[in-house]
Amino acid sequence: MKWIEPKTYLKKLELAQFPQPEIIQLKYPVLMCHGYGGFAMLISPSPMHTSCMRLREYGIHTFAPNIVPYATIDIRAQQWADVIDNLKKTYGYEKMNVVAHSMAGLDMRYALTHLGIKDSVASLTTVAAPHRGTSLAELVLTAPEAVKEKLAELADWFGESIFPSQKSNAVAAVEQLTRDYVNKEFNPNTPNVDGILYFSYSAAVGKGTEEPLNPIYRVQNQLIYQNEGENDSFVSAESSKWGKHLKKLDISHLEQIEIQVSKERKPKVEAFWLHLVKNLRKNGL
Repeated sequence: MKWIEPKTYLKKLELAQFPQPEIIQLKYPVLMCHGYGGFAMLISPSPMHTSCMRLREYGIHTFAPNIVPYATIDIRAQQWADVIDNLKKTYGYEKMNVVAHSMAGLDMRYALTHLGIKDSVASLTTVAAPHRGTSLAELVLTAPEAVKEKLAELADWFGESIFPSQKSNAVAAVEQLTRDYVNKEFNPNTPNVDGILYFSYSAAVGKGTEEPLNPIYRVQNQLIYQNEGENDSFVSAESSKWGKHLKKLDISHLEQIEIQVSKERKPKVEAFWLHLVKNLRKNGL
């Protein structure tokens, strides 16, 4: 039996001087905006709640509210604009750093361009947002009409059950996520706003990468790969790039917002969020 010095064991018990998370001081608070869909709300107070609490551990004023899960970009954008106005009035904030996941990236671009909130936003960081649409939306819309109607009824019923103050329209929202709509209608009419820093993260797992993927999403991951290349099982890596592209993540669409994250994958998610807030700090935000 190999002899191990007692000091080796004691080394593992050595206390760190500061075991708490690092304090990251930002100039402005962070608003986290969630994307399309509401089933995550069945297991969490909001889709981005866990990530929000992670940033609060760093000492950052962070908020992750809920808005209507199934609605068109203009309706969702107005709700985000109202949230920003309410937070400014409640806490006296001058501006906010916005972090927008998935469809919320389009919501916030719309709000900045069309809803006059430029002076209330310091930066927009989008995470796996379909800035050039996603072929997944097109695949959904090709379902047989009867199936599509039933799914739409279910989504709208569920959306209005968990967020009753706004009527849902799941199909209309999906139509606005197609590549045709985003590239021909949305992007030409939604240019970037001067004075706002735009950052983006893309992501890729599964097909074309060495990163694992929940088998539930394997088929859609492969179908998106056939149409657009590497993707995070919902949005392609190329579609996600907007403004200053910061990094291609190796975590899936749901892992990005800390849903269905295994113990082994958790360090990758933690590293992503730390990278995001340090980028805001580096840019004086």
